[in-house]
Amino acid sequence: MKSILVTALALAGTCLSPASAEEWRYYGGSHKFDRYSPLDTINKKNVRKLKVMWTRPAVDASIMKRFPDLSPSNYFRGTPIMIGDTLYAPDGVGLIEAFDAKTGATRWVQQPFAETLKEAAGNSTRGVDFWTGGNDQRIIAIRGEYLYALNAKTGAYYKDFGQQGRVSLRRITRDNSAFVGLNGPIVVGDVIVVSGNGGGQGAGDGSAFKEAAPEDVRGYDVRTGALLWTFHILPQGGEPGHETWPDDAATQVGNMGAWASMSADEALGYVYLPLTAPTNSYYGGHRKGDNLYSSSLVVLDAKTGKKVWHYQMVHHDLWDYDNASPPTLANLKVDGKAIDAVIQPNKSGMLFVFDRKTGQPVWPIEEKPVPQSKTPGEYTSPTQPFPSKPPAFDRQGITEADLIDFTPQLAAEAKAIASKYELSPIFTPGLLYKPGGKLGALTAPGAWGTGNWNSGAFDPETGYYYAVSMTLPDSFALSKPSKPGATIAYGWAENIPDEPKSSLYGIGPQGLPLLKPPYGRITAYDMNKGEQLWVVANGDGPRNHPLLKDLKLPPLGSIGRPVPLLTKSLLFLGESSDALYGKVGNAGPSTFRAYDKATGAVVWQTQLPAGTTGGPVTYSVADQQMIVVPIGSSAHAGEWVAMGIGQ
Repeated sequence: MKSILVTALALAGTCLSPASAEEWRYYGGSHKFDRYSPLDTINKKNVRKLKVMWTRPAVDASIMKRFPDLSPSNYFRGTPIMIGDTLYAPDGVGLIEAFDAKTGATRWVQQPFAETLKEAAGNSTRGVDFWTGGNDQRIIAIRGEYLYALNAKTGAYYKDFGQQGRVSLRRITRDNSAFVGLNGPIVVGDVIVVSGNGGGQGAGDGSAFKEAAPEDVRGYDVRTGALLWTFHILPQGGEPGHETWPDDAATQVGNMGAWASMSADEALGYVYLPLTAPTNSYYGGHRKGDNLYSSSLVVLDAKTGKKVWHYQMVHHDLWDYDNASPPTLANLKVDGKAIDAVIQPNKSGMLFVFDRKTGQPVWPIEEKPVPQSKTPGEYTSPTQPFPSKPPAFDRQGITEADLIDFTPQLAAEAKAIASKYELSPIFTPGLLYKPGGKLGALTAPGAWGTGNWNSGAFDPETGYYYAVSMTLPDSFALSKPSKPGATIAYGWAENIPDEPKSSLYGIGPQGLPLLKPPYGRITAYDMNKGEQLWVVANGDGPRNHPLLKDLKLPPLGSIGRPVPLLTKSLLFLGESSDALYGKVGNAGPSTFRAYDKATGAVVWQTQLPAGTTGGPVTYSVADQQMIVVPIGSSAHAGEWVAMGIGQ
């Protein structure tokens, strides 16, 4: 394939060569997914001089010129990696672009397989990985249902990789579902590990269907694209865990893939998979049992695909409480003992910490009794696991004491709204809606969770972990499905009469949140002790609302999914975009901040044209530290923004 501009990269080493401090080699910084860089050229003393150095559109102008009818989404996920002096990232339609890390100038753009609009169109994905075997240097990427290996120097396809440079990830499944690899691959040794979201009619629809295909994890040869192994995330007959799917559930239910990015211990050769909820996420009468390996952290030997260990964070998930955050590998020292750990956040707001070699919990995890379902045919796990340390990083459950009370008027309206619901502790199953009764079990977190793909970051020098989360409650209510062809007894209740109008902050009074702030927060932990250090709000939230503007309120925190970046002395965090769902996040200009990571104090902030849609990264090129972040919104086209301190 013809590239736009070809430049050589000065890269050396093997596939396990360590990244230099100047680089950003994986979507999460490294395969440990700590989102950390030791660079300190930008620091507390000079961060106020940080300014925009260049911007780059979400899709290179050459592609837009060739395909003028192309319509890239403003939800632009493409977080770059930086190798040598080049940035590599999926663009606004999922094609890989290589550009100069200093100037943003195009080096090459992945060419569509065919000169058609259909081949050029696609969805933005989160990231790529890099593999090198001496002079053989490859960018490994997923676009739609294909796995690609591209020459890092030229962007050309390797013709001997799969079929002329790509491998089809589509499988023959019981629901003929496509493969959607939004998170990209991870390369461990010489094996590409892939876990995607297969779709299927049960996915994304909590109201009517139980059928979907399991989104199995697969390993491919990095040189040839040959399939090496498949790990069944829903155990097949005769495999351990199959007994957690009684009757014929295993022949119908699916989903459960790693919706968040994976991490890897390259020395051990292990890959860490944060698996998600099964079909249907809110009613499970058709899938009685604990349902392994849903909502579990599963660790595989990347060379063989064999399971090393697992832990299930939510038994028989009825809340869509996925492990929607990447696992972070951390070296801790607990009670004087060195531990190679893995930290797994959950949408429930909990942090689970394990010895990453053995799966042994670093601190005890207690199975505690939880509310039981009253819905006919439902099975509820009698207990759910709660870590003894560290404490949860966001609100869990709702009582009347949690309701907003800034003014007597707002307090009264909040109580009136809350009275329509059953205020519930965490893990309360959905209520079966009946006209004239309660509208649902109102609890926190909601189905969107607290932590998500954006949380968190770990400082290997201090042992501190930073969880980024949001407080967005939800009403869990069930009803008989009304959609044609429905195959589930009960599903997520829709269009309930008299349900309060929802806004950006949920169902609170006057368009405000129902609960007390903060609504977006950063929680810092000393992970050597399992103790919380501090909590601060991220964003001003609704403080300019007419009913609040004259009150002397601190920052309230903004709803969304911003991604943190840690450096030697600073934590960078933006406010997220509304581009994905149109409700959560900012449509207009958005603030990007630097926090003192020791205290949580804001030391600098600037306005960007839109909210962040992916993770900020940092690297050094030509002796200058840069920060690059993808942005976009419903009102602003996606782009990369690069910041630095001018010479």
